[in-house]
Amino acid sequence: MAVLMRLAARMPLWAAHAVGALLGWLVYAASPSYRRRFRDHLAASRLAPDEAALRRLRRAAIAHAGKAMMELAVIWGRPLPEVVAWVRCEGWQYVEAALAEGRGLILLTPHLGCFEVAALYAAQRIPLTVLYRPPKLRWLASPMAKGRARGGMKLAPTDVTGVRRLFAALKRGEAVGLLPDQVPGAGEGVWAPFFGRPAYTMTLVSKLAVKTGAPVLLAVARRLPRGRGYHLSLRPLPFPFTGEKVQDAGLVNAAIESLVRECPEQYLWSYNRYKRPRGARPA
Repeated sequence: MAVLMRLAARMPLWAAHAVGALLGWLVYAASPSYRRRFRDHLAASRLAPDEAALRRLRRAAIAHAGKAMMELAVIWGRPLPEVVAWVRCEGWQYVEAALAEGRGLILLTPHLGCFEVAALYAAQRIPLTVLYRPPKLRWLASPMAKGRARGGMKLAPTDVTGVRRLFAALKRGEAVGLLPDQVPGAGEGVWAPFFGRPAYTMTLVSKLAVKTGAPVLLAVARRLPRGRGYHLSLRPLPFPFTGEKVQDAGLVNAAIESLVRECPEQYLWSYNRYKRPRGARPA
């Protein structure tokens, strides 16, 4: 598999996306559980006004899910300056203004568009510590670590040590990055609505923001048509945190929903967002 990833890394981005779209359909056709979860999550979101619109949205989302898989090899395997050159950024002034306050910066990048390239772009310009969960596939761990730990990026595992690294980075006035819609472990989240359904949502985001006073920005890198690169949009979180866990988790989910509504075909609907972590109480 490592050899295949190296070969895929040599593809132009447009070709990787074309192959990825086909891969998305192959995975969708081959896995009943994947297909069932994909259809269920997308239909329950109520983003499509009728059945015909839902079918169109589903077809586009299936292709984008495959592009998300295929583009990883290209992004991790190509030189960082080349990868960064694919990104057109809007809203970097918010990053500069936030860091000028001296309390650090929290960047939230949901499973929307290409979150990998968003983090690499930011880390090329500023020191960035990113919370990450090691992959279940062992062969993927090495290329993932090498592909991510470039520029000014540091990795923090999803455990107590990683959380301490995030707090330390904010104390230094640096930026940290998180996937706010990643399902946390039992005891590390609360149930909060996401597209009308209870989703176990991390409380770490509000904990970091409330304890440090660090500003929070939303970051989304949307894929441009025909492999022309990515449009990275940065904007402030529209609601201030209250310090109350359930309410703050709901605010984060509402902000993610707003982003997803702008380009629902690029959200990773196959991600098991509504699962109950082992040991967590039911919703």
